[in-house]
Amino acid sequence: MKKFHLLLLPAIFLCTLTQAQVMARFSVKAGTLDRHNSIVYTTLPEATNEPVVLTEIKGDKRIPVAVNEQGGQLCWILEGATPAGTERKFELSKGPSRPDTLMKAVQQDGQLLLEQGSAPILRYNFNTVPAPAGADTLYNRNAFIHPLWAPNGVVLTNIFPNAGHMHHMGIWNPWTHTLFEGRETDFWNIQKKEGKVRFAGKMETFSGNVWCGFSAHQDHIAILKDGTEKTAIHETWLIQAYPATSNGTQRLWDFTSTFSPATPNGITLLQYRYGGGFGLRTTADFTDKTSQVLTSEGLTRNNADSTRARWVKISGTTPKGKAGMLIMNYPDNFDSPEPLRVWPENMEGGELMFNYTPTRMKPWQLYPGARYQLKYRVLVYNDDISAADAEAAWQEYVHPPEVIKLQ
Repeated sequence: MKKFHLLLLPAIFLCTLTQAQVMARFSVKAGTLDRHNSIVYTTLPEATNEPVVLTEIKGDKRIPVAVNEQGGQLCWILEGATPAGTERKFELSKGPSRPDTLMKAVQQDGQLLLEQGSAPILRYNFNTVPAPAGADTLYNRNAFIHPLWAPNGVVLTNIFPNAGHMHHMGIWNPWTHTLFEGRETDFWNIQKKEGKVRFAGKMETFSGNVWCGFSAHQDHIAILKDGTEKTAIHETWLIQAYPATSNGTQRLWDFTSTFSPATPNGITLLQYRYGGGFGLRTTADFTDKTSQVLTSEGLTRNNADSTRARWVKISGTTPKGKAGMLIMNYPDNFDSPEPLRVWPENMEGGELMFNYTPTRMKPWQLYPGARYQLKYRVLVYNDDISAADAEAAWQEYVHPPEVIKLQ
């Protein structure tokens, strides 16, 4: 497990750092948005194997700030409110490290659990999860997220929901309608025995005080006419979960899928009404009677299908409380803002499947040697949030604070 340098140092110690130890000074500008607990990323000014210390400078006060350092990137939370038009100053120095304690990635029983303290965030299943007793073993599956928890402990996802949709697996993103080596291949509907997605055996985990997460390699496997298998797409998921905010009632996590063709001929992701992107089967407690869907364009479950949206908010009531999630689409994604697949209310007793489907309106040709990426941010929350809150979260996602190096 890869470890991050965790920094929660007393201010009296920080004051003893000498000028020679200072690596850089930064100004973080709010810009035109009012900021609340913004996630800040910047590039480390120099390569170093030593731990680093970040300090916020407020007049004569020096306030220690927790950071994650990974891959030449520095990340921290701009805690509290930062009004539009204001800026905050930070100083980066070399210093001692502290053990990782707050945000953890823990492997157990073929699953990877992300947690904040003892509170679970989400679970990635890299070992195969067997289908329910009596079901065809072809539905055995790995490489998906379930459960996804709201901060109040409500489970927001579902797997193996019923006989008609046993292939729905929490949060997953296989492509449905593709052309691979001259044959139409479906990696989503595994009951067709054309293809499926499988964990590829390589994973890296991250823990720290600012975020925890993992990088997992997955393969889209085509099942050929003779029953043999061939890898069509290599994919890597990067999941990053951040600490709960708003008195512990909200939490952000980022989902990045990076993929490329596995063969010299590439693959065509054909136009189709669902598949790929961010696929979600919600808890069975979310029905047409207990849940609500709202998009950035003001549409609901009755009329959102086949429309485009910057964000989609899904809220509902369960026996354990009310909770929901906001799924945000990144502007650089293919054919963004991506079209939606939203089940109508008459599907399966009102239960809900949602999908950001980038190829709903047009095909996407993937060329050998090229890398492609889809990015989403998810806000999980207790109770509910307003449309204005949702739009503010999306604006924050696509317009992060500006970091300016002063030294």
